[in-house]
Amino acid sequence: MPKSRPPYPIEFRRQMVELVRAGRDPNDLAREFEPSAQAIRNWVAEADRSEGRREAKPPPADPGLTAAERDELVRLRRENRQLKLERDILSRATAWFARETGVLPSGSSGS
Repeated sequence: MPKSRPPYPIEFRRQMVELVRAGRDPNDLAREFEPSAQAIRNWVAEADRSEGRREAKPPPADPGLTAAERDELVRLRRENRQLKLERDILSRATAWFARETGVLPSGSSGS
């Protein structure tokens, strides 16, 4: 089924977001203008995500992370990337040394 009206212009959405951020209630804006209050809330949430103001809302079963947990997660992900890189380097070096010393014939899978 086709939409009953074209999407709202970007500038109009931006103005609605600014009004909400300035303290206006989405329900009041919905009564004053055409879009629904939920549409205005969605625009604000989308703008917040795109501007990095806040993370996407976690699902109800996930209460989210504390600042300390978020910092630890970032640190652990960085450490994990570093360890994977080091493992790959060591794996390639081992294969190279095996070929150079003749312990493993070139192109052999070892089976």
